[in-house]
Amino acid sequence: MSVSPVVIVGAGHAGVQAAASLREEGYDGEIVLLSDERELPYQRPPLSKAFLKREMDLHGLPLRAEAFYPAQRIDLRLGARAVRIDRAARTVALADGTSLPYGHLILATGARQRRLEVPGVDLPGVYALRTIADAAALRERIVPGLRVVVIGAGFIGLEVAATAAKLGAETAVVEIARPMGRAVSPALSDFYAEAHRSFGARLFLGVGVREISGTDKAEAVVLSDGEVLPADLVLVGVGVTAEDALARAAGLDCGNGVLVDERLVTSDPAISAIGDCAAFPNATLGFVTRLESIQNAVDQGKLVAARLAGKPKAYDALAWFWSDQGDLKLLIVGLSHDVDQWVVRGDPATRAFSTYGFRKGRLAVVESVNRAGDHAAAKRILASGKTLTPEQAADPDFDIRALAKG
Repeated sequence: MSVSPVVIVGAGHAGVQAAASLREEGYDGEIVLLSDERELPYQRPPLSKAFLKREMDLHGLPLRAEAFYPAQRIDLRLGARAVRIDRAARTVALADGTSLPYGHLILATGARQRRLEVPGVDLPGVYALRTIADAAALRERIVPGLRVVVIGAGFIGLEVAATAAKLGAETAVVEIARPMGRAVSPALSDFYAEAHRSFGARLFLGVGVREISGTDKAEAVVLSDGEVLPADLVLVGVGVTAEDALARAAGLDCGNGVLVDERLVTSDPAISAIGDCAAFPNATLGFVTRLESIQNAVDQGKLVAARLAGKPKAYDALAWFWSDQGDLKLLIVGLSHDVDQWVVRGDPATRAFSTYGFRKGRLAVVESVNRAGDHAAAKRILASGKTLTPEQAADPDFDIRALAKG
């Protein structure tokens, strides 16, 4: 392997995996891993789940033990924010005034919180959830009787809402469309709306937010229809956007994120982009997309490391996601873009069922609630290209797991 040194900007799941996989692939040169946070690189999914529910403490969050980095000769630099890329000189400038040379640069800069543009969004008592510091602040504040308003019913918003309700907070969820509307089937969205009502939350669907009101702190959320929701704490979770400012300033091609080819190379062959910030050509969908998932981040980190080791291949990993909300474990494999037929298998009333989505007659995505076996079978079927018809999915006597194993 001739590329040296490798500088990785971003120490989330994608960046840490890329560094670890470079060593696993036999790279013997210098690896510098830059994090603009001061904590040891950590897992993000538990922030809205186990950590917020106080089922996990800070010691359970790190992606790797502190000793891992020096043992693998990975130069982990905490609190080191990259501010500029000089592509001609192949250097990265840091906020402290220093600069680093690179043979190859990997951008794993992730995503940033989408800002809710309404009056009062900057009042004390209005939170987002992206970092350990965000999660720790929420964990300290959410107590029984606290009036919590969650703006946005995506995965993060609903996970926090379920946790807040379980902790005894008076919880309301505001969503301009439907719960998890961009990511799941209508049947699953409707199921989760009712599930959150059963958890004790009030749902306000199909309405927006006019303002967050208060004098010295957030005191209420005013909806677009005029209704006022009293609030002691407001969580804004209206999605994220790619953290691509560094790439844009360097003149790299960007769209909905940093544009890469099928091997995750940017418009500059000396720079790759991976994880939440990367917009890549999706072979299954036939167009460029960006995925926000741990699976995608990890698999792309591995693929770039293998390419730098002389083993290039196109990125075609099967997408999968998960979400824990109350007593419901949602597992999704595949992507729901352009799905034109949904089949429900099992009875949602039992709180254990799956929905099968078909795109032009071919299985494209399976959503499973409390049915891990269905999820495992679906992963095998989708990965192998085996055929499952809508009629078979709808037939309760058809053995889908046998199809997956056969």
